[in-house]
Amino acid sequence: MTDEPLTENRMPHPASRPSGPFRVGDRVQLTGPKGRLHTITLRPGGELHTHHGVLRHEQLIGVPDGSVVEGSGGHEYLALRPLLRDFVMSMPRGAAIVYPKDAAQILAEADVFPGATVVEAGVGSGALSLWLLRAVGASGRLVSFERRADFADVAKANVETFFGEMPANWDVVVGDLVEALPETVGAASVDRVVLDMLAPWECIDAVADALTPGGVVVCYVATATQLSRVAEYIRTTGLFTEPDASETMVRGWHVEGLAVRPDHRMVAHTGFLLWARRLAPGAIPPERKRRASKSSYSDEDVELWTPGAVGDREITDKNLRKRVREARRAAEGARQAAAADEDGRAE
Repeated sequence: MTDEPLTENRMPHPASRPSGPFRVGDRVQLTGPKGRLHTITLRPGGELHTHHGVLRHEQLIGVPDGSVVEGSGGHEYLALRPLLRDFVMSMPRGAAIVYPKDAAQILAEADVFPGATVVEAGVGSGALSLWLLRAVGASGRLVSFERRADFADVAKANVETFFGEMPANWDVVVGDLVEALPETVGAASVDRVVLDMLAPWECIDAVADALTPGGVVVCYVATATQLSRVAEYIRTTGLFTEPDASETMVRGWHVEGLAVRPDHRMVAHTGFLLWARRLAPGAIPPERKRRASKSSYSDEDVELWTPGAVGDREITDKNLRKRVREARRAAEGARQAAAADEDGRAE
């Protein structure tokens, strides 16, 4: 649980990333001649070593965003502050992230708006948390639930690295959503809920109590069996509109002169999205006419939907400890950059 209760009047987080010349502690994305990317955190005396030579961090400190610098081997690098989509793809990960294409679709289907109160579970490595914090703005609130304290540590460090400080309107609750949600938010007080977990159907009843009438729940699941199970459970509650489901695939295009064709590689299946809206208490939606289909299922079918059958990919403790250290180092760099800004304004 969080040490500090939720309040209405806490200082908002920064609205956007810093601009201007690069500073100690900034994250910088370097693009080489062949498109190879390197993401570094600037520090005094730091160096980037590649097989093309060495690039000293001092060459970047104080130069404008979007500059080109040259390493010791004569190779040039384009230096830019990472966009949010770049940051989430390169940040340390404790758990698998929600990819930008799915995060964008979640924001759209959930209709996350400035000032909204949003609940997410689980927080994972904090990728979706960053998108949600951007969307709710300084007047909104995000409450993130995570069962594993080590994953929560990685997520908090990543969010602090990106914003330069811990957002005051973000609370991370370590615990089980079903047990902790009623203790953290009031009944019918949440506008949007996003469930990114192995068995979201186990949390639907608690989510229904927390959502305001008309509020939206979005479930992000990896497999078709999970998708079927959560859709059927939502239907049986009678508390939501008919759920909708989709997946998002992104195919890039090569555009160079008259050579215009689809890329050979694409970002295909990463997960399914399913969303539904909370009905008013006692409301019974009009019955939908359907064609006959296989809507019934047996105990054997249900067994295939269990978390054990679906599978849960675990990260090793050694690998996770490494990710935690990386995330904390990046957060420390962000704190240094924020402190440098404060010193500069004081002068």
